[in-house]
Amino acid sequence: MEKPVLEITSPEGIYDPRAHGYSHVASVPAQSQLVFVAGQGGSRTDGILSNDFRTQVSIVFENIALALKSKNLTMANIAKLTTLVVDYDEAKHKILIEESSKIWPDQKFPVNTLIPVQRLALYGMLIEIDATAVG
Repeated sequence: MEKPVLEITSPEGIYDPRAHGYSHVASVPAQSQLVFVAGQGGSRTDGILSNDFRTQVSIVFENIALALKSKNLTMANIAKLTTLVVDYDEAKHKILIEESSKIWPDQKFPVNTLIPVQRLALYGMLIEIDATAVG
């Protein structure tokens, strides 16, 4: 039996992070293709940023999916995310969990580091996420 290209786990002895929309460990075998997606913001090709956090989160994930599709990968191939959120609070945390649960309903969430920030590159950006995927 061939080992999966990406294994997502949360070992016993560490709290179960799935309620927060992430996992503890992503394991990738040698000789796998790694795909790095630059930090994506919440605008489409028109450059317009909604004032709504959920809308920006949804567009960020759409942009990541489009980038991965260009390499014949899907969101299921993501091993690691880094999430930057402006003025992070519990309401934004809940939205991130809800939107992540739509993408990974099996709760095989990528490893994720969430970093609250004061500001991002463009005025009006509320979130930026970069991704590392495995093919």
